Amino acid sequence: MNSPSLFFRVARHLLLMTGALIFLAPFIWMVLTSLKPVDEVFTRELTLLPTRLALVENYTEALTRVPLLRYLWNGIVVCAAILVLQILVLLPAAYAFAKLEFRGKTWAWRLVLLALMIPHQATAIPTYVMLHHLGMLNTLSALIVPFSISAFGIFLMRQFFRTVPDDLVHAARLDGMGEFELIWRVMLPLAVPALFAFAIFSVVWHWNDYFWPLLVISSPELATPPLGTMFFRNEEAGINYGPLMAGTVLITAPLLFLFIAAQKRFIEGVTLTGVKG
Repeated sequence: MNSPSLFFRVARHLLLMTGALIFLAPFIWMVLTSLKPVDEVFTRELTLLPTRLALVENYTEALTRVPLLRYLWNGIVVCAAILVLQILVLLPAAYAFAKLEFRGKTWAWRLVLLALMIPHQATAIPTYVMLHHLGMLNTLSALIVPFSISAFGIFLMRQFFRTVPDDLVHAARLDGMGEFELIWRVMLPLAVPALFAFAIFSVVWHWNDYFWPLLVISSPELATPPLGTMFFRNEEAGINYGPLMAGTVLITAPLLFLFIAAQKRFIEGVTLTGVKG
């Protein structure tokens, strides 16, 4: 098979670099704005680079004018708790759908697929009312409990478990393992790449979630990073966008570092969880 021509390779790389630049442009603008003093943010001329660096002033103000570190900590706690609960639920559920036969399995799987098609916003009102009656509004539990079951995670892990040979499962049973022991001692180590892929999806989704925290959280000290940005913006918008952009950079950076650290595992997990009938 002939290798692609030089023209094709150059055109392909130019196209990819152009697409990357388009997607990165807002982030580049955000970072550069976080380095500008207030008098350079709004000017008649379009200036990309700051003429005077205001890095220390903007980032210091971003960390001191509002409890930004508290917002980041809240986001870490919420995302970690959601991910742990989701894994505790999705691994046994996905294993059951992939390797076990039980009455009502077909209809149960159809309900999982149906849950994938219903946006979270459609069930926000009944969930909000339920949390109100349980006395859980304005608590971190209100941000965690509604997302403890992930239909997408069950679907993703079920697709992965279907690629695991049945002979391995039978061999574990012959060694005397029960089903739950088999899940945590055999299937879990095999599923690490797929779990990394799911973890990226879960953390990014809940770290960036603005809609649900806005509904159930009213105390600033319980705010997650996106909601904390709103509190910061209410104080700073129209006065100084430099610290506001600095705070946004600090909120976005953990996700960037997480993806860079887990990039290899993420690609491997997505590759391994291909659709299998």
